[in-house]
Amino acid sequence: MLDLQPGDEAGIKSVTLSIQGEWAYGYLRAEAGVHRLVRISPFDSQARRHTSFASVFVYPDIDETVKVEIDEKDLRVETMRSDDADNQHVNKTESAIRITHVPTGIAVHCQSERSQHKNRSTAMRILRSKLAEIEERKMQEKMGGIHAAKKAIEWGSQIRSYVLAPYRLASDHRTEMKLSNVDAVLDGDLDEFMVAMLLQLAGDPTAAKAKEERKAAATGDEV
Repeated sequence: MLDLQPGDEAGIKSVTLSIQGEWAYGYLRAEAGVHRLVRISPFDSQARRHTSFASVFVYPDIDETVKVEIDEKDLRVETMRSDDADNQHVNKTESAIRITHVPTGIAVHCQSERSQHKNRSTAMRILRSKLAEIEERKMQEKMGGIHAAKKAIEWGSQIRSYVLAPYRLASDHRTEMKLSNVDAVLDGDLDEFMVAMLLQLAGDPTAAKAKEERKAAATGDEV
């Protein structure tokens, strides 16, 4: 966990994670988008259902071999004290770093290290990854590639829903895949969702057929 900003009253406002593993970006890019959670709110004294949304962005962790030109004049660097929720590593120096790329408005924040130098290095790595992803997206669009879905965090824009009440179901709205073990999904068992989406993006005919079968099963139609 590179950075965590707690919510104003409860929960998490934003969090930045570094995930390592074989084909980590290749799989997890299928999770980019708006996710919707429906549950009985623990903060509602009348135990009513509430809907929450979270927007997920996924970027590759690029290395030095990928050239990304960043002019230091375009950066606004701010330092601040680390805000450790566990109060285990809070230091008295301003080691946390926020770097804003002024032309694009992209801001990255890092406080995972005690060293300001290390936090700056990590923040710059994240910034380079985000800028590289933007340039790749522009190139894909110019070449007629897949346009990135730009959706607001609101009702009807979600790629997946996790319903905990009155029934329990995890539903992917792109592939029509539905799994009843929503607790396992929320605990990180995402393989079936990710593989189904990646096969669909790749234009696999079996993925299209499986999607139609799942849609038909939900409506009671025949394929």
